[in-house]
Amino acid sequence: MRFFFPDSQDLVDPSFDFMDETRDSLRIRHQDDLYAHEIFDSPPYDGLLVSKAIVDGKGGAGGRYTVAQRHRLMRRGGREFFRLDPCRLLLMADCGAFSYVNEESPPFTVTEILDFYGTIGCDYGISVDHVILAYRPDWDTLFGLGEGAPPDARRRQELTLDLARAFLQGHAHGGYSFEPMGVAQGWSPASYRRAVESLQAMGFQYIALGGLVPLKTPEILAVLEAVSEVRRPEVRLHLLGVTRPHNIPAFSAYGVASFDSTSPLRQAFKDGKDNYYTSDRTFTAVRVPQVDGNPRLQRDIQAGRIAQDRARLLEGRCMESLRQYELDLCSVDRVLECLTEYEHLIDGKRDHSVAYRDVLTARPWRECSCAVCRALGYQVILFRGAERNRRRGFHNLWVTYQRLRGTLAQLPQPIDTVSVAQGPLS
Repeated sequence: MRFFFPDSQDLVDPSFDFMDETRDSLRIRHQDDLYAHEIFDSPPYDGLLVSKAIVDGKGGAGGRYTVAQRHRLMRRGGREFFRLDPCRLLLMADCGAFSYVNEESPPFTVTEILDFYGTIGCDYGISVDHVILAYRPDWDTLFGLGEGAPPDARRRQELTLDLARAFLQGHAHGGYSFEPMGVAQGWSPASYRRAVESLQAMGFQYIALGGLVPLKTPEILAVLEAVSEVRRPEVRLHLLGVTRPHNIPAFSAYGVASFDSTSPLRQAFKDGKDNYYTSDRTFTAVRVPQVDGNPRLQRDIQAGRIAQDRARLLEGRCMESLRQYELDLCSVDRVLECLTEYEHLIDGKRDHSVAYRDVLTARPWRECSCAVCRALGYQVILFRGAERNRRRGFHNLWVTYQRLRGTLAQLPQPIDTVSVAQGPLS
């Protein structure tokens, strides 16, 4: 089973000085900054997933790529652009369907997608699809399979299947080298089963299940169980946007060969409490906002609600007490006093002191052997600026991948298996 990390141009600057919070003035972002697979001794994933919507800045994907970066990707190809060859990583590509989920139809044609995949030189290319906006198994029981589903849900599923058929035909006629993957979209276990059955009949041997991100684990397992009733032994499944490491054994038993997710990275700075992963639990990162770099804090200062000098003083005390604590020159109580005073200045309604005591007392970064924690020490636990937050996300990726490999190593290996290691890793 392979883990693909979706690209959003998440890189870190190796020249960044965490004490002075400065960087090399001559730094060129894409040339000098590093991807997660360039940080660690071995990559924290099996490959990257690049979406055309991210590259083009379509819809909700935003403008992650500059014009120069897009041109460089198309000119040099994905393997060179992402610097994948030294790590022997795979490259998967899709349309980025969630970025245009509210549109009537996908903004890309099959021909455009095939040309994009062929130009960047991906190993796996996913057909054009359109996400169904609900998971409602009860629709199937109203008047029979699909009859109770709203017209838009049925239209999106049929459109996705029609586009997959055209995609497979275009792939065959164009002589592309990547392996084509069809997408199954549905609103229930039965509708996903129908979609997979149709894709198999077309000739797909690698099928991605889309629209699963909002679903709870029992719902995902129900979909996989339904799909298993019709899945052929040689057909592999990919879960789009789903991690769930604890459920890897069950996923594997249902024929899941790969999955992708940004969750480990994004939880580092998007989640309210589960920011730092360990092998058996998560910790809350310690928030020390930058007076000069936090938009909300700057607005409060400009509005006169917070005194800038006071904020700078408390920010400095927090940073110094944390540094002293790492050197065992300061008590955890003293650090918590500084953190609490600063937090109450910024937002008197919040109190993270219990969570902060937990992580500071445990000092999990001292037990971690990953390259990020070895290099940053306590800085990895600070919720402060993109360079720390993104590195903590890289650490989470590393932990997730270690857990995945450990789980897979414990699974029984069947005698007759279908190889999922294609491309550079085969």
